[in-house]
Amino acid sequence: MKFIFKIIYESIIQAFQQLTGNKLRSFLSLLGITIGIFCIIGVLSAVDSLEFNIKSSFDKLGSNVVYVSKLPWKEISEDDYFKYLRRPNPNYFDYRAIKEKSDLAASVSYFLFLGRFQASFRDNKLENVALVSVTHDYDEIYKLDIESGRYFSTLESSTGAERCIIGNKVASEVFGNLDPINREIQIMGRKFLVIGVIKKKGNDVFSFMDFDNAIIVPFEYGRKVMNINSNNAHRGGMLSVKAKDKISTETLIDEVTGIMRAHRKLKPIESENFSMNEASLLSKILEGFFKVLNLAGFVIGIFALLVGAVSVANIMFVSVKERTSIIGIKKALGARRLVILLEFLIESVILCIIGGVIGLLLIYGILLIVSFVLDFDIFLSFKNIIIGILGSIIIGVLAGIIPAIQASGLDPVEAMRK
Repeated sequence: MKFIFKIIYESIIQAFQQLTGNKLRSFLSLLGITIGIFCIIGVLSAVDSLEFNIKSSFDKLGSNVVYVSKLPWKEISEDDYFKYLRRPNPNYFDYRAIKEKSDLAASVSYFLFLGRFQASFRDNKLENVALVSVTHDYDEIYKLDIESGRYFSTLESSTGAERCIIGNKVASEVFGNLDPINREIQIMGRKFLVIGVIKKKGNDVFSFMDFDNAIIVPFEYGRKVMNINSNNAHRGGMLSVKAKDKISTETLIDEVTGIMRAHRKLKPIESENFSMNEASLLSKILEGFFKVLNLAGFVIGIFALLVGAVSVANIMFVSVKERTSIIGIKKALGARRLVILLEFLIESVILCIIGGVIGLLLIYGILLIVSFVLDFDIFLSFKNIIIGILGSIIIGVLAGIIPAIQASGLDPVEAMRK
């Protein structure tokens, strides 16, 4: 074991001697390894970060929640799309039917988009603010992450009180440095008392609504001012059903499907005019997309690594030529072929690891900058660091194996003469 450590130590010293002995040659040779690792790990980190953020957003939708909508969350043809588009929107009366008849639902909520309007407070105004109305159970299914203030009380929800919860952007643009809680905001010519502010949602990759730029009011208020029976595609409602503990979504879907068919008076031979969706369906659709991105990153990186491997192999061939006489002396003194082979092979691996580490450091620095500038969680995971190091080791072995075999096969007498 001590002997192996000695070989590794000497190989590391020789690797650094090669780097410092001809800096330009070493820089150009390691550049390919650095770029290759940068490409592969950069793409993997970007994809992993995107996947993590999307799945985190999906987690907020709930793994035990069923969403009733007119369109299915899957890939559909153009003909099917227009067929689904003719379906009626989920409405308040569907919501009431499920809420009253479901035995397996822990919570049922209904969300209705009312339109976009100007919001104002004194002289401050913000255009194109989304106004949405929600039933009281909405917060139990989709967590709003209220930063300050509170959610609607049961009384406020049931009476349709002129109370509202506003998004982070609305709070900062309309109220500035003032605390919006218990102040009135005007929208649609009416004044609403602000009772809550939603935490900034800037990092959420997927969301049914941009809550940063939204005002939420009780659904009963929405019923007073809007036609809730409208089948307008831009004012579609979203009906959400959360399963009780230990109830699977498949069982809940079967029950809700039966309730919806009965409520909409569909005959046994008629197909459903609604779709049952889960967050897992969206995850499955995106899996193929992530695989393509990962493959693209590998292909780009592999070509760069091949160039780097050739460069490192060139360094090793030059190293063998420069140290031919030393190799001859070592072999004359009894050094075995395996020892010589390991010396050069480890030296090649060390060179590639150095290039890989430089690539990882570049990625880490760039990801920090991108994460800060874009306000998006992007990171270099431990798994990708290991992939980068292992990739560097493999390339080092491939690049160094032929020069190492050549060095270990030298005849000691001939080597000393050269």
